Amino acid sequence: MAKILDGKSIAAKIKEELKEEIFRWKEKGISPCLAVLMAGDDPASVYYAKAKQKVCENLGMEYRFLHFPASTKEEDILKKIEELNLDSLVHGVMVELPLPSHLDSKKITAAIHPEKDVDGVHPLNKGYILSGDKGLYPATPQSCIEILLRSGVEISGKHVVIVGRGETVGKPLVFMILRHNATVTICHSKTADLSYFTRLADILIVAVGKPKLIKVGMVKPGAIIVDAGINETDQGMCGDVDFEEVKAVAEMISPVPGGVGSLTTTLLLKNVLKGLEIQQGRITNIYNREVR
Repeated sequence: MAKILDGKSIAAKIKEELKEEIFRWKEKGISPCLAVLMAGDDPASVYYAKAKQKVCENLGMEYRFLHFPASTKEEDILKKIEELNLDSLVHGVMVELPLPSHLDSKKITAAIHPEKDVDGVHPLNKGYILSGDKGLYPATPQSCIEILLRSGVEISGKHVVIVGRGETVGKPLVFMILRHNATVTICHSKTADLSYFTRLADILIVAVGKPKLIKVGMVKPGAIIVDAGINETDQGMCGDVDFEEVKAVAEMISPVPGGVGSLTTTLLLKNVLKGLEIQQGRITNIYNREVR
């Protein structure tokens, strides 16, 4: 029977680390702050915005929630984002998606300054993922890696098979996990004989949004399974892996819920602190250049 990759307990440990880091920033006179923008009343967006607020309050991080009517003009949201970009008291900015159909999500998210882009969606941050430079990376791929590392899994030298090539998980994860010296194969909807590749995986990471896509016969015995899928079904929430089947042969497996998803908000807030560090470094560098 597989060992469970417990995202909840790992998130709890990271939150304690974040509390200490937030306290240290406050001792320097800086209060870390996240600003979240939302347009309309999408139920999922409302839920996630409130969840972030709760975690921020528990950690001692400031939280600003800017809620716009669904009819808001694009230029009004872009103007607000520019104000937040220039506000030195705000260190992280994100937009809850989806936005109403008349709003250009890519244009709006790209307007966030890359040093405050805690979702890691700005083109510059996407470039940093490829180059390996310091930037803000999306939380879900980070969660996939963090749940492995904090569970004692050695990634270096392992064959990692990623199922899914989406912009938010699959694509960035390829380059992020390469940094840990894995050998990486990526599969997608056009992959012929998917099970051939999944059975080769030492570590199988799945993020496609198809309930219970991965069956027991598609997994190598002793493999480590990370399920980044979240699917609402008539039977409740489930992942992209048939958990009950696969846990019988896997060495380790992450559940849904309670796995990768439990870490994403926590790591998004960690991005706020990383962004703050980058911002402060820039200010210090500018100051040093001025006094020379």
